[in-house]
Amino acid sequence: MILEGNKVDRSYEEQVDVVIIGSGCGGATVAKLLAAEGHSVLILEKGGYFSARRGDFDQRSDNMLARIDGGRGMHTSVNNELALMYGNCVGGASVHYWADSWRMPKDRCDEIAASGVTGHSYEELTPYFEQIEKDHNVHLAASEYYNTMNRLFNEGAETLGWHAEPTPQARRGCAKSGHCYQGCSYDAKQSQLVTSVPAAIEAGARLMADCQVENITRNAKGEADGIDAVFIDRASGRPNGHRLQVQARIVVLAAGGYSSAAVWLRAKLPNGSGQVGKNFLCNPNTFLYALYDREIKLWENIPAATGTSQYRLATYKNGEYVEGGYLLHPNQLQPEFLALTLPGFGEDHRELVSQLPNIGSVVSWIDDELPGEIRLNNNGDAEYHYQLRGVDELKARDSLKKQAQLLFATGAKEVIVPDTAGTRLRSVDEIGVFDDLPISNGNYLFGAPHPAGTLRMGADPASSVVASNHEAHEVPNLFVVDPSVFPMQPSVDPSISIMAWSYVAAKEINSRLVSLG
Repeated sequence: MILEGNKVDRSYEEQVDVVIIGSGCGGATVAKLLAAEGHSVLILEKGGYFSARRGDFDQRSDNMLARIDGGRGMHTSVNNELALMYGNCVGGASVHYWADSWRMPKDRCDEIAASGVTGHSYEELTPYFEQIEKDHNVHLAASEYYNTMNRLFNEGAETLGWHAEPTPQARRGCAKSGHCYQGCSYDAKQSQLVTSVPAAIEAGARLMADCQVENITRNAKGEADGIDAVFIDRASGRPNGHRLQVQARIVVLAAGGYSSAAVWLRAKLPNGSGQVGKNFLCNPNTFLYALYDREIKLWENIPAATGTSQYRLATYKNGEYVEGGYLLHPNQLQPEFLALTLPGFGEDHRELVSQLPNIGSVVSWIDDELPGEIRLNNNGDAEYHYQLRGVDELKARDSLKKQAQLLFATGAKEVIVPDTAGTRLRSVDEIGVFDDLPISNGNYLFGAPHPAGTLRMGADPASSVVASNHEAHEVPNLFVVDPSVFPMQPSVDPSISIMAWSYVAAKEINSRLVSLG
């Protein structure tokens, strides 16, 4: 059963075994697993429910930003350096992600284990990875799904002597529409909207969309025992006058890396470690455009069928940064987004837009180490404080150099930087410009697609928020199941990692419910 806000005409009081805040990779996975065990499960999603079968995914970027993106796609960090990319719909960010589906690398699992986290080793997660890959049809894309930019990427990598490899994809029956980021109109992308959410509902879970949690309630012992929420009018984003109260034996916080810390802070839950909202990481994106003498049409077929992880791990010499610390892939943008993010004004911008079919692009995800913070302002709204700096800035600059090298190796006649100055390079000999190019405080807009760390997991309650079993150190019966708990970034797209960690959490929650009787 899915109840949407526009169908709500009264307030509700519910009593369940488990109430789950959020329906993305974490919340939906836990809901599916716990409902299958016979527990009563209620999923709450602040965003709306949209369905390809109803024609809700119309492949218009302006409409889809407003429907499925947090902040209608307009939220940024306070210094305008980051464009916050997150989902606000049933299925969460998996509805607009590219379907890249990497396992958390063993080296990163080992680092996390060394930090004191238990139960999440690569070996322990492997059975979950295998099941998730089966359920989501994860496979390497066949050559027919390579668009022009994907093929050029491989040619450029070969010219430069770089290793390139196919990207694991979570798709089934792909129609090659090229509109992955706006939500798949064909239910081919295996998002939580078409996988775990329907599976959870089939197993008996219920879902209430357009429902914003205002408080996580606790009993006299300080244990989480439910939530208070309001139903939202989707058109205005304001409460519609009806409320929801839920009593639950277990509360699962899975509102996502951008929202869970804010929910915690608004609920005034204990924060003895002082770490709630701290340690904010986001995998900032760097990207460049290139002008070719041939048609590229970035918006065709699937986005990143290929890429290179050759530079995933940063290298150092005598303690000094040398290169790497990011992934590098072909980019995909639809004409509207492409026009929006190209630099320049007036005739300069018009001249670029007139050549959209001939513009290509590549993108990197920076494996950031130096965090920012999520805070609440005086109105109770989340603020995102982040400054790319130190070694992360060095990684970003190196990624831009590598991108320019690759684009010129593919025959680009000009490389275009999406900065406020509209910087252009005419040859690879000019890549030294990236050593000093202003890229802070809005001079260059970074995408920020993978928030993590603000309710981080650890063994010591003095320096972490959540224990290795996903239960909050200071709030019994509250489990956090989303990337907020990652002590560090997975260094790849986090979707499969979130789901695998959710299997660990679901096992712990099921055991708790059984013990409670």
